[in-house]
Order: sequence, then C-alpha cells, then structure tokens
Amino acid sequence: MICWLKQTRWTVIGIVLAGIITDARALDPDRLPSQYVREQWTTESRFPGGAVNGIAQTADGYLWIGTDRGLIRFDGLNFRPVSFTSITTALNITILQLLTDAHGTLWIRPEGAYLVSQKDGEFESVRYGLYAISAMSKDNHDGVLVSDIEQGTFRFRAGEVQRLGPASPPVISLAETAEGKIWIGTLGDGLFLLTGGRLTKVSAGLSDRKINCLLPIGEELWVGTDTGLYHGNSNGLRRVKLPPFLGGAQVLSILRDRDSNIWVGTARGLLRINEKGISFSEESELRGDGGINVLFEDREGNLWIGGERGLGRIRDSAFVTYSSVHDSRFEHGGPIYVDQEGRTWFAPAQGGLYVLQNGRAQPVTSIPARDVVYSISGRADQVWVGRQRGGLTRLRFRNGSLASQSYTEANGLAQNSAYAVYESRDGTVWAGLLNGGVSELKDGHFTTYTITNGLASNTVSSILETRDGAMWFATPSGLSSFSNGQWRTYTTVEGLPSLEVNCLFEDSSGTLWSGTSAGLAFFASNRFQIPHESPDVLRKQIVGMAEDKSGRFWIATSDHVLRVPRDKLLSGVVQGADVREYGQADGLESTAGVKRSRSVVSDSAGRIWFSLSRGLSVVNPSQITDNSAPALPHIEAVFADGSPVDFRQPFRISTKQQKTTFRFVALSLANSERVRYRYRLDGFDHDWSDPVASREATYTNLGAASYRFRVIACNSDGLWDASEAAVGFEVEPRVWQTWWFRTSSAALILLLVWSVYLYRLHQLAKEFNIRLEERVGERTRVARELHDTLLQSFHGLLLRFQAATNLLPERPAEARKTLESAIDQAAQAITEGRDAVQGLRSSTVVASDFALTINTLGQELASGETNANATEFHVEVEGTPQNLHPILRDEVYRIAGEAMRNAFRHAQAQRIEVEIRYDVRQLRLRVRDDGKGIDAKHLDGDGYAGHYGLRGMRERAKLMGGKLAVWSELDSGTEVELSIPASRAYEPSPARRRSRLAEMFSGKDTDMKS
Repeated sequence: MICWLKQTRWTVIGIVLAGIITDARALDPDRLPSQYVREQWTTESRFPGGAVNGIAQTADGYLWIGTDRGLIRFDGLNFRPVSFTSITTALNITILQLLTDAHGTLWIRPEGAYLVSQKDGEFESVRYGLYAISAMSKDNHDGVLVSDIEQGTFRFRAGEVQRLGPASPPVISLAETAEGKIWIGTLGDGLFLLTGGRLTKVSAGLSDRKINCLLPIGEELWVGTDTGLYHGNSNGLRRVKLPPFLGGAQVLSILRDRDSNIWVGTARGLLRINEKGISFSEESELRGDGGINVLFEDREGNLWIGGERGLGRIRDSAFVTYSSVHDSRFEHGGPIYVDQEGRTWFAPAQGGLYVLQNGRAQPVTSIPARDVVYSISGRADQVWVGRQRGGLTRLRFRNGSLASQSYTEANGLAQNSAYAVYESRDGTVWAGLLNGGVSELKDGHFTTYTITNGLASNTVSSILETRDGAMWFATPSGLSSFSNGQWRTYTTVEGLPSLEVNCLFEDSSGTLWSGTSAGLAFFASNRFQIPHESPDVLRKQIVGMAEDKSGRFWIATSDHVLRVPRDKLLSGVVQGADVREYGQADGLESTAGVKRSRSVVSDSAGRIWFSLSRGLSVVNPSQITDNSAPALPHIEAVFADGSPVDFRQPFRISTKQQKTTFRFVALSLANSERVRYRYRLDGFDHDWSDPVASREATYTNLGAASYRFRVIACNSDGLWDASEAAVGFEVEPRVWQTWWFRTSSAALILLLVWSVYLYRLHQLAKEFNIRLEERVGERTRVARELHDTLLQSFHGLLLRFQAATNLLPERPAEARKTLESAIDQAAQAITEGRDAVQGLRSSTVVASDFALTINTLGQELASGETNANATEFHVEVEGTPQNLHPILRDEVYRIAGEAMRNAFRHAQAQRIEVEIRYDVRQLRLRVRDDGKGIDAKHLDGDGYAGHYGLRGMRERAKLMGGKLAVWSELDSGTEVELSIPASRAYEPSPARRRSRLAEMFSGKDTDMKS
C-alpha cells in the first residue's frame, strides 16, 4: 500500500527541509501519485521467491530475479524458477546479486565463493582461483568488477581476469565512474577510491563506516549507509536531509533513472529525489519487516522494486486521474471546462462546482454544494454555469475574488434547468434548457426558441458555434442549426446515425462532428456522413470528443476511452488497429463516459481532459510516443501430443503424433496483458492469424512436409514490430507417404492399368473371334442347307422339267401331272430359299426396341401363313426394359426367330406367345404355342433328321453363356425358354460403369454400401 506524506505534514516537512522538499504528495511534483501504475507480487500472492536481492534484464527481454529461494525468470505474466543445480551443489541457493554486461551475459552471484554466467540459455560456473567474492558491479569496459575478500578487486572481461587493486577490508559495494575510478564500499571500514592500483580512503563528511550502495554520476557520488544518504565527491560528502519521520533510515539501494530522478530504497520505504523535491512511498507490502533491497530500471523505463516480501513495479501512465480514492469530490464526474489561465472547472454529479489548480481542488462557494451543475462554458475572464435549479450563473474573477451573477425565470430565462450553456464569439450566451427549448441572452435580454420556431426538440443537450457563425443545437430528436434567422433540422434522413445527438465538436479544419447514441458523424456536402467501415466500439453511444495537436481524436463512449486518427475517420475506413483503447492499465479509474454537454475538452497546453464515471482524468498527448520499446517474441516450448520437443535445432515429428502445440511469449514488461500475437505456419497457413491474446497455437494432423512456425507481437501500446521468433521442423512421412512408396505405387498402378488394358484387348479379341466363328459357322450352315435343300430341289425340278418335256409329245396327260408336281416342288424350293435367306438377316433395331422387333418378326411370319384359320400372335414384356449387349442382342433375336418360325410353320397352333422378362439377375425369353407339340424322342436329340434348328439354338445359347430349355408334349404345345445372366445380357450404363470403376479402386462391393 502506498502511504504518501499526509497533508498535515506538508508545512512541517517544508520548514525542516528548507525548500528541498516541495510537494511530497506525488512521485513527480508536477503530478499526482495516480500518474503511476503500480503492481506488486508478494509471497502471499503469485511470487514464488522470498526476499529479492537482485534484478537484471537480459537482451531477450526476460527479467531475472535473484531471491533467497533461488533464481527466477519473469516474462511479465508468469514466474518460472530456474535451476542451475547441474553446476551447483544445492537447490534453492540464495542469490545475492544479478547484473548483465554489455555482451548480454547474465552474471549471477550466489551465496558462496564463485560466480555463474548465463548466455544463450547455457549456465557456466566462473572460477578463477578466487577465495570468496563479496561484491560485484558492472564496469565501464564491457566487463564485470568483482571483489574478493582475500585477493582484492578484479575485472572479468572477454574471458580474461585483470587484477585492479590490493586486498582491502570486506567489500560489499562497488561502482566505476566514467573516468575509470572505482569506488569501493566496505562492510565496516568506510569508503575507498581505487585509482592506478592504489586505494585512498574518503571519509570527509562521512560518519558511517558501513557502505551499502554507491551511485557515481560524473564526478558526483551518492552513498547509502545504515544511517542515511550522502551526496558529494572525492573531496567530501554531506548528509542528504530526509524527512524527520524517516530518521536515520538505512539506505539499501540507489538508482538514477532515464529522467535523472534519483530513487532511494530504504528500510522504511522508497524515496524519489529530483530538482523539485522529494517524494516518499512506504511500500509496506513489499518491505514487510525488511526494506527495499534493490532497484532496477528496465528497457521500457519501468522501475522494479525488490523488497523483503516480493517484487513491485512502478511505471508511468498515459493518464493522470483525480479519483475518489484520494478525494470524494472527484466521485461521479459531470461537466468540465478549462479556462485561459489553466484552471480546470468541474462539477461532480452529486452537486457543487470546483476549481482544480496546481493539483488542489477548491469549491466555488457561490454555487450551493447540493445544486447539480449541468454544464460549464466560458470565454475570456468569465465562466457560465448551467444549473439544475438555479438557472444560469456567470462567474468572474475580479481583484483576486470571484464574483457571480445568476439569471432565472424571474429575469426572462424560459426555465431554471439549464442543461447546456455556450457563449458565442459576439458575447451572446445560449442556454439549452431541460425541456423548455433554448434561451438566447443578448444585451441583457432573453429570447427563447422552441419547436414552434423550428427547433428539433425542447430538450437541448449540447450547443456549438461553427466558424461560419451558425449555431448548432443537439437534441434527442435530431440536430438543429440556426443561421441568418433560419432554422433547419437534420435527422437520420440527412445521414445522422441516430436521432439522439449527445455532443458537438468542430475540429481544427472546421469540420463539424456530432456524437450520437449510435456513433459519430461529420458534416460534409450539406449532409452528415459516417465511416462506412469501422470497429463496433465506434458505433456505440458517443458522449464526448476532443482533438489534440497531432490531429488525433480523443473520444469517450458509454464504456470506452478511445484515440482515433482524424484522417482515418474522414476517409471512411477505420481498422481495428487504428483505434487505441485506454483502461485502468493506462491510469484510468473508469472508462465510462458521462452524458453531459462538455465531458471531454482540451486545454491551451494541448492536454485532453475526461470527465468519467469515477474520477477526472487528463492526458498529455505530446508525451505519448509511437516509438516505445517493441515486444520481443520468443518461442518457449514445443509439444508433440503433450510431450516436450527440443526445438533449439530443426526437429522432426512423427505423423503418429497428431497434435503439435507451440507456446510463445513476447516480452513487454510494461503491460503484458495488452500484448497481442500473430502467427503463421509456413507450409500450412496462407496468411498471418488475427491478433490474439493467447500464447499458444495448436495444429492437428499435419501432413508430411517441411514447416516453419513464426510469431510476431505488438507491445502494450499496440505497436507491431517486424522482428519475429521462428522454428523450423519436419513432419516425417508415413510409409505410404515416402517417395519410394509413392514411386512403387505409381509403377504398380501403371502396371495394373497396362494389365487391364491387355486383358480388355484379349476380351475384345475373344469376343471378336466368337462372333467371327458364329458368322462363319452360320454361313457354313446356311451354305449346307442351301446345298442340301434348295440346290437339290432345283436339281430335282430340272429333272422333272426334262421328264415332262420328253412326255409331252406322246403322253400329254402324264406330262401334265409331271408339270404339276414340278410346280409344287418349285414352291417348296422357294419356301426353303426364303427360310435360308431369313436365317442370314440380323437385328437392325436399337437396343430399346427389342420387343418391337420381335413383334414385327411375328407379324411377318403370321402374314405368310396360308391356313384359313389365322394364328393369334402376342408379345408380353415384364420388368423395366434394358439395353441389350449389341453382340448378344442379335443372337437372342436369331434364337427367338428360329423358335417362332418353327411354331408358325410346324406347330399348327392357334395361339403363339412371346414373353420377354427383364429381371435384375437375368434376361428370360419364352416362346409358347398351343400346337401339336414335338415328340419326346426328338427333344432329347438334335431334332428331326436333316433339320438343324434346335441344335443351332442350343449352340447359340451356350456360346452366350445362357441356357436353352424346351418343353413339349404331343397335342399339348411347345415352350422354348432362353435365360442369360444380366451381367452378360445387359449393356452397362454410364452410372454403372462409374460404380464398377469405384469398386475396382476402393476394393468394395457396391452392393454392400448403405
């Protein structure tokens, strides 16, 4: 807990210090203590060590802490005990001192007679035959100074040891000046100066003989002893007068920061000394029963404090906050105004009016403490105040006193509740009333305007005069302007994001801005425009805004304090990285703005004042730089399925390890919670990740390849740096991912494709040969039939004609009979010839017309019948017709044709039926008749002697892989059935081809898929 010097002690302390101490309330006399942001880690909280004896920072950004429980490394969020027991003999050994040299080496002085150095993560014991090292310090020659109890003072540099001076009484502090002089503080023999290898005792003005710490600055020297603080040079020292309540405080550490402030750690607390005075902080939680043992300033300017019970950090904040923690008058903010003299006028929400000057708030007695002030405005030497019940009040400083004059309804003001007040350039005062419109005070007379005159609403929340002399009035129902006696109202139709307008502001370029309940808008081209692309935080309720000298807007919303570049807003495109949010880490007690006429203002010095729900905060934008120290990214660990991996060299991960995790950190010790990260995995990610706060990235099921993980970070100020941490690795391929397996697989696939190709060629050749043999066999059969039937008939016919010719002259009657017989024989020959020719015909129909083709054939056969009683013919189709294989289609047609011809010519049937059944498993064809039937003895063999039809049908069925069955009985008809497997009968469809191809490559049967 910080215990600042109480106000009751100021006068006493000021007299005692005779002007040395000016304002002990703050670390910096120009600011309040709230400027500094503090955080502490003690043994009761998260700090794993005990008393802190040494603090140092290595070039990689890590903070190293030496405690009486060992060495600890800190990354801003986590403490990690570090063991170097491989080169020591005990665990948790006490660390007495830490420092880093110019080469980035960390030097550790543990309890004992040796030193330990750490470089690039490797610890090494440093022994040079010294007996017992009692003190260590950084020198001015890129090395380290050490003092040995027996052998004197030495310098360690670049692996060499140089003896600088003789043995002396036990040394506990060392320091080297820029000129190479070495100051030596002893345990009980006072102060010495080592020059040219000789020791000279310096005792003038120094009564204490125990020298705890030394700080040389040029020719000057600061000395800390058990009885106080001394300041002087080699000619003599004098005691620094400290506050009496400190007495002769034991001084344990001294530090000079980058702003030339002297920090002194004592057994009673922490002192800060500069040209303007001294400030004091008890630091009781860190000290406990001990003191401030060590002080350290890191690369970002943070001050680290090591005490008996833990570690503390003090850092500057962007904002100085006057909060209710120190003064209840700052609780619940209201309107604010800064006059030309730099006085800050503020009115708390609970009532009253106060003036803040030089860090002190004084009440304005002419405003009752319980009367709520709604608004404050002014110009030159006068201030106007709008009150909840007291109307309008003018305040003026006259001869050092404050004079006031109030205007109420009795004076012509339309209403005593003045919510917004504004004094225009010509001296006219405008009072926006709570629900009575707006009253204009000019030349001592009031004129009131309401909605009947053109005002958007009788409730006015803010008033502003722009450069062109127009007056603007913000209301809950839109924005009204009054110029040259004319009123005009702007609503969402004219571009406002919301009708409810809270505040108005004119920037340095003359652009008018309005803050509404749904974001901000600017006036251009006679209408309001809003950024068409902006973060959600800029679309919330805007309650106040101001502009700094760099053209950046400072904005208060209902729950955020923001900084946004004006040019980004005017461009219409605002990215998330363009918006800087401020919070408690920046010195704010609250981030919730207050809804008053003027809650964010700028003063003549360029500072921006915010009135917030808890306190009054001010920021000096000129002190906020965009070149703060970058965050230093590091990859701390890599895990494969939870097991740590040594990533200091490129490594390999097995594909059996499914999850790879990278743990990283970026060192920005000022405010580590605000550090953000972006990462990418080269070989997997196409771009950097979005900014994240998480310090881990996990990838799963990475394929076999080479990868490189990279991470960058922004510091607590949101500044991104190009430096990155990276680690390369390789995921080992599985067996089937290796080059030799892929090559072998490719060769095997090519071989398989070639084999399939050869098999297909063989299959096509076989089918061609079968077809060819069928054609040759068929033609041979037809030729045999022509020879055995038709030619023989013609030969017999010729003989009969010859016989008739011979009988004609002598026996005409007999010749006539012979000719009639020849005619019958000729008709029979014609029939036999037709049958032979018909056997050569093929099916020329398309696959889907097979049934029609059979029907056409049957009609042809029926039309050739000579019987008086015509045979009834019928074709029946069952199942969904399928396309038949082109080769089998003709063969099926021939078998069906042979069976149908036999039925028509020989069966003497009354009815002939053909049934075609398309089954899933087979094609079935049946030809039935109700004729005279076939004798069983002819069915078992090859049919009637000299006839080959039945045998030919069986041969064709067999060649097709089908079956032919014939059932018949005398006088009971005949049935011929042909069945062929579907895989051979039907032509594969494109979908079926794809399915079969998928089966071949997947090794699965499509019938098994669900």
